[in-house]
Amino acid sequence: MIKHIVMFKFKDFSCGRNKQENILLVKESLQSLPPMIKEIKYFELGVNIIPASNAYDLVLLSEFMSPEELVSYQKHPEHVRVAEVAGQVCESRIVVDYTC
Repeated sequence: MIKHIVMFKFKDFSCGRNKQENILLVKESLQSLPPMIKEIKYFELGVNIIPASNAYDLVLLSEFMSPEELVSYQKHPEHVRVAEVAGQVCESRIVVDYTC
């Protein structure tokens, strides 16, 4: 099993929307992926509830059966589309992939 964790830190304002609007946009876009991408075995999203300068705003926890399935997910056109949106509105992203 491969765990894929991504943390997103959003810009205060980007693409005509404020931070909270962009968090919601990316969260909803990510939530649309599991029904479209069969490789996803587990998918969870969480919005940070305690603001701090070192805190990230949104976290994605997902699981895949193999590294190949993770790569397939990452190359899926719908994932690519969501990643492009996130890239426009986030100031940074951190990713950790590990086996369990």
